[in-house]
Amino acid sequence: MEGFPTASRDWEQGLRMRRRFDHLHTELCVAVGERLPRYALWLWLREHGRDPEDLSREDVDTFCDAELAAFLRTREVFLPARLRKRLRKRLGRFDPRFPTPEERLASLTE
Repeated sequence: MEGFPTASRDWEQGLRMRRRFDHLHTELCVAVGERLPRYALWLWLREHGRDPEDLSREDVDTFCDAELAAFLRTREVFLPARLRKRLRKRLGRFDPRFPTPEERLASLTE
């Protein structure tokens, strides 16, 4: 029984990290004003040495600073520097332990 709480904590930690990928995808789609394929973003992160299931805040920062423009070019999408900065700021404030305001509002309608 001792292993159960640890397994539960590991599972919850995995969900939080997956939430970071989900949030990155959602915020990126909103920033560019169109739906980008999740799988393309997933593959891009994997090809560049990141695990989408276990993204850290530092991984997201590095993606935004060094790879975001290149990823968007592959999708033939442009995001001005001002909007990239705003996106990075929004992503940096995200804490996967707590629901976003959007998630709170969505839960009220269910």
